[in-house]
Amino acid sequence: MSNVVHPFTLAVPDSALADLRRRLEATRWPEKEPVSDWSQGVPLANLQALVDYWLTKYDWRRCEAMLNKFGQFKTEIDGLGIHFLHLRSPNANALPLVLSHGWPGSVIEFHKVLGPLTDPAAYGGDPADAFHVVAPSLPGFGFSDKPAETGWKVQRIGKAWHALMTRLGYTRYVAQGGDWGSVVTTAMGVQRPKGLEAIHVNLPLVMPEGPFENLTPAENDMLQSMLFYDAWDSGYSKQQSTCPQTIGYSLADSPTGLAGWIFEKFWRWTDCAGDPLNALSYDELIDNLMLYWLPNNGASSARIYWESFVGGLGAVELHIPTGVSVFPKEIYRAPRSWADRCMHNIIHWNELERGGHFAAFEQPDLFVQEVRDCFRQVR
Repeated sequence: MSNVVHPFTLAVPDSALADLRRRLEATRWPEKEPVSDWSQGVPLANLQALVDYWLTKYDWRRCEAMLNKFGQFKTEIDGLGIHFLHLRSPNANALPLVLSHGWPGSVIEFHKVLGPLTDPAAYGGDPADAFHVVAPSLPGFGFSDKPAETGWKVQRIGKAWHALMTRLGYTRYVAQGGDWGSVVTTAMGVQRPKGLEAIHVNLPLVMPEGPFENLTPAENDMLQSMLFYDAWDSGYSKQQSTCPQTIGYSLADSPTGLAGWIFEKFWRWTDCAGDPLNALSYDELIDNLMLYWLPNNGASSARIYWESFVGGLGAVELHIPTGVSVFPKEIYRAPRSWADRCMHNIIHWNELERGGHFAAFEQPDLFVQEVRDCFRQVR
């Protein structure tokens, strides 16, 4: 296994962008939905507007330049090439931080928080809050390699992230994540490798096993949210956790199909008052889509569900210092009472007034403050 860290520069060929344009122009659209809202999925007019922007106004080269400017790298860990952003703070005493995204996100989620995290003084903050930031793309996501074998569960990813931080020379660090990034970060907290000082998550795994009796209002609210999710919001998850290859053909062949598959979750999971554009711009939404389309990883990214979903994503025992930020439009709002049952060293807990599932993407200022407040406890 090679321990070499290689600079990685994006230079997508014009032919790939021309192929994307051809496919978008040739979209065969279904008929309009027979409802007046999103209750059957992304409305035809909304997806047509996104695709029209993609065709007529979107500039991939802008996004490409932004990623290249951040500093991209690849290295082989456990037989797999891992792509990551690495931004060192001008503050030599900065605390190393590994940031983990989820599905249907990417390292694009962090583009607005990287500067404030690494160089707080340049954004009106305290230099003592600085981080060296490492933001890897999950296996099969972004420009990381696609596993050619089974076994890349969240626990294996967590061990790979520790190997990455060690390879970069960080002997003491902290970890943060949301969505699958939260699951990976939690797995790291369970493993508690030498050097990992604390974790922070914005989707805490606190659901206990039933039966559910004598619930508090907050506990009942989370239970009802999970029941709603299972009944009305989990179709993508059931498909990806059972037959990721099947849906993968559509996601690989049709950029419009990929956009619809992902756009729906940004409507459902952002704090957007019914319109994803209230939370994120077309450019941001499509930047994220491009990190699925260009590497053709619709199938490979879906496989994390097949690998790690069986057995559930309930509460796990955590003894490492743990921080939690609960955003109001998250899939569920975790109650502190359930967190206290499984998180035995909570160093930060905050329930915010705005923001959703994609915290760093939607509310970068709040996200940065939460990360600073949490990890200030272990500096």
